[in-house]
Amino acid sequence: MLLAASLLVIGSAQAQAQEMKIGFVSTERIFREAAPAKAANAKIEQEFSKRDKDLQDMAARLKAMSDKLDKDAPVLSESDRGRRQRELAELDKDFQRRQREFREDLNQRRNEELATVLDRTNRVIKQIAEAEKYDIVFQEAVYISPRIDITDKVLKALNK
Repeated sequence: MLLAASLLVIGSAQAQAQEMKIGFVSTERIFREAAPAKAANAKIEQEFSKRDKDLQDMAARLKAMSDKLDKDAPVLSESDRGRRQRELAELDKDFQRRQREFREDLNQRRNEELATVLDRTNRVIKQIAEAEKYDIVFQEAVYISPRIDITDKVLKALNK
């Protein structure tokens, strides 16, 4: 009797689970392939390209100064060597600071732009889920069967 009741409960749970419509969207693919994400990346790249070039130029100047100091060190007086080492250290400190600020600013802008893309993506996912009567749509999972992956539908809607 207990066995029959257990089988009835299990069978009922399985029937309910089979009726459920589940979907999955790969956020990583959205960020890589969606037109709004590509536009956001291009916007960020353009916004930060001058600062990046300035940092690259500063790094080249720093390397040139370091190489020149290494080459000239044997023939320099103690005071000249000390002065050049201080100049090099100051330039290096300034470079490190600017590089850190650049990374922080870049990360902040990237996070702002990706948040906008994610917000738009979530609205599209909700529209698709409501229109196609999904019970739940996941954006993170360890394993996904290709039959429940609706990322292509979301990309198509985002790229319109």
